[in-house]
Amino acid sequence: MITQKFLPFSYIFDKVKVPFFIVLTGAVAFETLPLILGYRLPEIPINIATTLGIAISILLSFKIGQSYDRWWEARKIWGAIVNDSRSLVLQLQLYLEAENPVIRQMAYRQIAWCYALTRSLREQEPMVDLDGLLPADELDGLRRHKNVPLGILGLQTASAKQLSGSELLDNFSRLQIDETLVRLTASMGKCERIKNTVFPTNYRKGLHLAIYLFSIFLILSVPLQLSIVLEIVIVVVLSMIFFYLEKAAYLLQDPFENLPTDTAMTAISRTIDINLRQLLGETELPPKVQPEDFYLM
Repeated sequence: MITQKFLPFSYIFDKVKVPFFIVLTGAVAFETLPLILGYRLPEIPINIATTLGIAISILLSFKIGQSYDRWWEARKIWGAIVNDSRSLVLQLQLYLEAENPVIRQMAYRQIAWCYALTRSLREQEPMVDLDGLLPADELDGLRRHKNVPLGILGLQTASAKQLSGSELLDNFSRLQIDETLVRLTASMGKCERIKNTVFPTNYRKGLHLAIYLFSIFLILSVPLQLSIVLEIVIVVVLSMIFFYLEKAAYLLQDPFENLPTDTAMTAISRTIDINLRQLLGETELPPKVQPEDFYLM
């Protein structure tokens, strides 16, 4: 998640460097070849570039809106995960005796679930952060799972069922815990839906082509008869604005790709870790995740 209002120029340029050099090369070629070869390129009315620029602006506005909706939905899902994680431990503390070891066991499983889900969505090894949170036999069983977060929820469900079977939970209490586990499962499914739903690639390719055509029409437009250097600068700057906005929307549409524009799942998971440990009465807490340069993961 981007945490600064102003991004480093190196980061911005890195996102548009390929189209920058393509547009710059094309603009220089269109301006210098007529001088070298001794003929004039056909002049195009400025209305064509203007109309195409308006169309690109509309398409970009739509794409940015759709991308932000996906990013914001991901952030809302993780907000719900924070609430349900806290609720699960509070419910266990309410319905069980304070000395019952299952409270700590299920709380640590919930912490492990958040870390595992974070790494799973980013296509990283989900078992990395689980040592010390789960016993060895549970870790061995989870290594055989293709979906580790789902396996952890299965362990939580089994513990809830065991509590109910031993009559430590009445039917009402079990129902409340079951509903919390169902909401956590639903949140995981929503994240997986966003992760696995691909934004149409043809849309992006068409938009790229339109921006390249815009730069060509702009440099050939009749009213844009300025000095060669000034024309090149204007064409490159206007084109790069469009390209950067398109790239920003592209990065925002996938909030689980281990990029600076990601939903800050690591930081959120660490917050859940700290909160649940405090509810258990622990005093040795892990540190909060700090921003890396201009973003928070």
